[in-house]
Amino acid sequence: MDRSQNKYAYLKWVVFGIIGLRALLLFLVPLLDKTEARYGEIARLMHETGNWVMLQFDYGVPFWGKPPLSTWLSAFSFEVFGVNEFAARFHSFLIALLIIWLIIKFLNIQGIARYALAFILLTIPEYLLHAGVTSTDSALLLGVVLTFLSVWKTVSEEKRSLWSYLFFVGIGIGLLAKGPIVIILTAPPIFIWCFLGKGRFKLTFTKLPWILGIIVTAAIAVPWYWLAEKETPGFIDYFIVGEHFKRFTESGWSGDKYGFAKSQPLGMIWLFLLAFAFPWIQILAVVLWKRRKGIWKDPWVSFLLLWMLWTPIFFTISRNVIHTYILPSTIPAALLILHYWKQERHWVKLGMIFPVLVALATLTLWVTGTWRSVMNTDKYLLQEQKVTTNNKDVEVVYWMQKSYSGRFYSQRKTSVIGTHKALDSLVSSEERFFLLVQRKRENEIPERVKSQLVRLDSSLQRNLYIKREE
Repeated sequence: MDRSQNKYAYLKWVVFGIIGLRALLLFLVPLLDKTEARYGEIARLMHETGNWVMLQFDYGVPFWGKPPLSTWLSAFSFEVFGVNEFAARFHSFLIALLIIWLIIKFLNIQGIARYALAFILLTIPEYLLHAGVTSTDSALLLGVVLTFLSVWKTVSEEKRSLWSYLFFVGIGIGLLAKGPIVIILTAPPIFIWCFLGKGRFKLTFTKLPWILGIIVTAAIAVPWYWLAEKETPGFIDYFIVGEHFKRFTESGWSGDKYGFAKSQPLGMIWLFLLAFAFPWIQILAVVLWKRRKGIWKDPWVSFLLLWMLWTPIFFTISRNVIHTYILPSTIPAALLILHYWKQERHWVKLGMIFPVLVALATLTLWVTGTWRSVMNTDKYLLQEQKVTTNNKDVEVVYWMQKSYSGRFYSQRKTSVIGTHKALDSLVSSEERFFLLVQRKRENEIPERVKSQLVRLDSSLQRNLYIKREE
């Protein structure tokens, strides 16, 4: 980027504006079902029970689906800020900003180019989304970024430095964030890149402090894996074999304990890349095509290209993919855009499309009062009724299936009724209760039961009832 020109100085204020908007949404948007509310509830259980070793899917039920780093961060935020959606997401917001700062420091980016980099990343839909959601992907991305940039820094400098150890710190963070997938996402592209340049393989791997570095990685990750297996035997087999092999190789994998495998058409990951990295991935494709003859000869460009392309290439053969899998590709894509950015003012206009749409949608929904009706959450059903009535101690019961947002916002045990006999028994008892029913299952509630209930409210997915007072 041409740093001598001041015409991009306004990017500083645009970046601060986007950061402010994203911070505001941490408070405004409730935890949404299923994924985000699930991780928020798991963190809430950790905070409530004080069990910081084994994640819990429900009280006393271990969650083997993911390692604990993101849950630790959310649970720690609950200790500081209380149990709410802001605290659940705050670590992702900080990680997104930390990654931008680390890249600037690693690569010694100066002047307005620093704000250009931040602008590019914060206007990539996938990156902006993860700059404030409750998930494991933000922490994984931090590990991936540290791993790749440490390799580049190690090769670029003449002497070994502390930057080299961040390669192993990154692997350790990735193992605690999402597991061995961090090695799969980083090792192959680094390995291929090393063979593209003469002497690069020897230079890279002789300058990395392998013995002490592996000790660092092990010290970060191994203790938790050992404790988790000790506390709940079978965890290692499910997590390593199931989550890291069968999930990606078996379409509709039936071994998933916590949901269902997503069966997508082969190559769907590329469509996700085009949609959730808009408009930068399209701009980059045009730029790279125009410069296609020399891109693999440039060490920096080839390094970033392999980093960016490897993740979608790896997931091309998998049917079990979701859009969040493209997140590791957003960093090299942004760095490539920055590398080629000179005087393309129209790129700024294109980049603003997504954050402007987010801002307009937020304002419209809030002003028109339709905000709560489009949110896939039980927050408003539970909190508004419990705060404005004398029903704070009334039991919360779900028909057939309970939601994670309901469990999170009730901050207590919720129960599930799955038979008409149990429902009749509950209605005939003297105790009052809230009943939440999915709209698509309304016809499963007998009229004799509905006649003894009062409908209080509705959301996007559910209706809320309370038993009539005698």
